[in-house]
Amino acid sequence: MARAQAAGTKRAIDQASNNYDSDSSNTSYSEEDGELEDLPKIPKVRLKIGSSNVVEVRNSNPNSVANNRANDEVEKDNNSNAAMVAAARAVEGGAERTADFKPDSVSSFFGKNDFSYLKLKPDHAARPLWINPDDGRIILESFSPLAEQAQDFLVTIAEPVSRPTFIHEYRLTTYSLYAAVSVGLQTKDIISVLNRLSKVPVPKTIVKFINDCTISYGKIRLVLKHNRYFLESSQADVLQMLLKDREIGPLRIEASETTTKDGLVTEKAPTMGGLVIPGTKPQNTNNNTTTTNTDTNPAAASGSSDKPPGAKEIPDDPEAAFNAVLGLDGEDDDDLDAVHSFEVSSSSVETVKKRCQEIDFPVLEEYDFRNDKQNVDLNIDLKPSTQIRPYQEKSLSKMFGNGRARSGIIVLPCGAGKTLVGITAACTIRKSVIVLCTSSVSVYQWRQQFLQWCTIQPEDVAVFTSENKEKFRGEAGLVVSTYSMVANTRNRSHDSQKMMDFLTSREWGFIILDEVHVVPAAMFRRVVTTIAAHAKLGLTATLLREDDKIDDLNFLIGPKLYEANWMDLSQKGHIANVQCAEVWCPMTSEFYQEYLNVNARKRMLLYIMNPSKFQACQFLIQYHEKRGDKIIVFSDNVYALEAYACKLGKPFIHGATPQHERMTILRNFQFNSEINTMFLSKVGDTSIDLPEATCLIQISSHYGSRRQEAQRLGRILRAKRRNDEGFNAFFYSLVSKDTQEMYYSTKRQAFLVDQGYAFKVITHLHGMDKLPNLAYSTARERRELLQAVLLANESLAGLETGDDAENSVGRGGNVVSKRHKGGSKANRVVGNLSALAGGEDMAYVEYNKSKNKDLKKTGSNLIHKLYYKKKKTT
Repeated sequence: MARAQAAGTKRAIDQASNNYDSDSSNTSYSEEDGELEDLPKIPKVRLKIGSSNVVEVRNSNPNSVANNRANDEVEKDNNSNAAMVAAARAVEGGAERTADFKPDSVSSFFGKNDFSYLKLKPDHAARPLWINPDDGRIILESFSPLAEQAQDFLVTIAEPVSRPTFIHEYRLTTYSLYAAVSVGLQTKDIISVLNRLSKVPVPKTIVKFINDCTISYGKIRLVLKHNRYFLESSQADVLQMLLKDREIGPLRIEASETTTKDGLVTEKAPTMGGLVIPGTKPQNTNNNTTTTNTDTNPAAASGSSDKPPGAKEIPDDPEAAFNAVLGLDGEDDDDLDAVHSFEVSSSSVETVKKRCQEIDFPVLEEYDFRNDKQNVDLNIDLKPSTQIRPYQEKSLSKMFGNGRARSGIIVLPCGAGKTLVGITAACTIRKSVIVLCTSSVSVYQWRQQFLQWCTIQPEDVAVFTSENKEKFRGEAGLVVSTYSMVANTRNRSHDSQKMMDFLTSREWGFIILDEVHVVPAAMFRRVVTTIAAHAKLGLTATLLREDDKIDDLNFLIGPKLYEANWMDLSQKGHIANVQCAEVWCPMTSEFYQEYLNVNARKRMLLYIMNPSKFQACQFLIQYHEKRGDKIIVFSDNVYALEAYACKLGKPFIHGATPQHERMTILRNFQFNSEINTMFLSKVGDTSIDLPEATCLIQISSHYGSRRQEAQRLGRILRAKRRNDEGFNAFFYSLVSKDTQEMYYSTKRQAFLVDQGYAFKVITHLHGMDKLPNLAYSTARERRELLQAVLLANESLAGLETGDDAENSVGRGGNVVSKRHKGGSKANRVVGNLSALAGGEDMAYVEYNKSKNKDLKKTGSNLIHKLYYKKKKTT
């Protein structure tokens, strides 16, 4: 039975997980040679569970680690390499089957996925977890009474992989364990709780992996308190190791506080100390545990009257049951551990951080804002009418759990109130704040949200965009800008340079990075080093990228502090219920014949401009407008966007749309009952707040980008009527049948499927043929459309780039080749001649200005002779 459940579940999720892991490496961000020269190097964690390719195997003894780190300059020889390989093989042997295990007749069918040798605990029915000893996968039975509490624990220590209705999958990774220790979890606590929740004893390989990952991560904190920087740790031997280091040791400053004989300052560990997060209630200090009389309810233990010997009595109340299983009843949490620290100068902070990363002890940054007397307090607080939701409060408690501000990332679904989380954090810290967004539209929305939810005055809010370059009047304030404005390395205007000098010449208490998944891009990661901020908070709904750079955020910003469950919030009414559907649109015979005979770029234009897709879009728009819905139609291809919108007489917005026209269209869409449909390009993927939208139709997209699919779904998760009983928002993805678009569509849906959403396939829209004024209903109209598409320039088949496009902000054009080796600054781009006249944010620049002078000096002698000869004859 154990094999059927564990191995069977493993096989069932293998295909989905393989698709997840082998997703396209196609990225939305481009890079140029030399762009990363001044950027900090990101350390890569290389530990693996039960792998012979382990590059570094750490000793589990902290003292041994300290000695090893202090002498890390010793070169590795062949013998040490052989020892590491042997140790790695020893890790593999930790999951070996016991000697008394006897395979049965079906073991060969399961191979390495046969886990029947794992011994079930007597009360396994009351425990919700299965743990894979080979790769760190954790399977959670979400129907268990302990599931909700177990989810909170698993999200802290592991990465969510897939969370459908009944079975959730998580995976232990080095970065997830790094995040766990950053919020205060100890190694022994992680292993203990896993063992109490698991149906089988925690495998040796998992215990070894947890020890290896948490032995150094999270042990050192860089704390700014009383306007001084301290390296702090709860383990004195770790700080002693740093003091012996040849680079960090000399940087220590003799502290004015009382020190121990080892030269360390010892004090009590930081606590909340009366800190109340705005919008929340003070925590109740009464920790009385509610008991449940299991004698009157014998089935409460495990759902069955005939319990195995030794099984625990499990109460009905989930909270009490969680405490009973974990053994938390009567636990005294009032004992405070001591912490040790030593001071370093502010000028040596960057050196210390870099060195700690090199020796594999990355520092966690914390900001003791309550003791910061140098930076002026900002007069800001939440309005009394503002109340935050329970999951928002939980995410903020992870950030301010010890009374300080931890730097890190909070992941919430689109429409779940990420903006309010950032505003509440700013109201808690009460220092100067800078907010960075992906587009100018979101800049003004952040400004409006600050003024709506908190007491900050308009004169204390500044906006830094291409159109506005203003400063706040007081000594402390708020600045809202875009990544491209701050990260721009080209020549700036005078006003822009003055504003940039203002941002870089002062200390900021807090920086909010909206849509933080864009930060690892080469152009945007400069922001982290350009702005001097004591605390960083990244906000996103989709902590994923199609390249391998998402892990860089652990060191650029900080660990993931909290991640919410999409379907859980939907069931509780915090975000809208969404019905997702994929509409298959058959290619017409004329279009499909040409599709088979043209190149890839033309193919893209043909399946986007498919007449059947156009008719399906027209039908869905009319159907939902009659229902009273507000509809957004997305298209990454600008040519198709304008063609669809003009044919149907609807407003549209893309990268070239002026800012005032964008705002006019958005206001009409929100408040004008006559404007119920709007077409958007990829500029509307993120940060645009349209709570009135209840239906989304997607006609073209960015290849197989899972992130874009989820971000677009988020545009309709803010529906105002989301709490109406039985109300659903609708998400349609129109796909041309039997084309490459179907392959991309399947890949795009992977993230949403992992969140629990199900895509229905619609092969026929009933009543579409009877629609009056149906576009391209005659063969003649379809042939005319086909001719127009074939005559269109191939460059029109590309995806949008421009001022708001994330992949090449401020560049214009599609950079398709790198800089020439000869040193020329010119780049080859795909575009049209109008771009050289200033369109698409491009300009003609003549780099080799001395060439004309050279031609004048070494010009053709024949021309000169003919000229002078003619002059003499006249």
